[in-house]
Amino acid sequence: MKKHLIKKAAGVVGAATVMTLVPLAGTSYAATCSGTGCTNKGPVATGCDAGATTKKSTGDSYRYAELRWSATCDAGWVRVVTKDSPWGPDYATIESWNKNTWDLTKSLSVSAVSNGSDWSNMIGGAGYAYRVCYKNAWENTLSCSGYWYS
Repeated sequence: MKKHLIKKAAGVVGAATVMTLVPLAGTSYAATCSGTGCTNKGPVATGCDAGATTKKSTGDSYRYAELRWSATCDAGWVRVVTKDSPWGPDYATIESWNKNTWDLTKSLSVSAVSNGSDWSNMIGGAGYAYRVCYKNAWENTLSCSGYWYS
């Protein structure tokens, strides 16, 4: 009887220990940066990708760039999506512009991948105008979204 109780107690303690190590579904983690403190950091590594929305996009149905924005982190990035293989070194950029002087303040890029998506690091901060661009190397075209104001 004593052995049975010890085994049962060990099982309960073991299960409780495992449950503390496994996050519950829907658990959210706090973002690790905010505003300009997010600049040049990855949206996934910082938790800024959770709840992010697409504000602008440009390109065509096979190759496009999206301006992804995290209201929690007050930062944005470009996500590039291709549904085929780029014929050249295609890439996408995110740009931030000073809304008063219209000077380009920061630009980050990411290379397009075949049949998939990738994203750049972030540019953070309110008070800027942001846009994304997609460069199609084969056709030698550059398409840019309209500006989005944070």
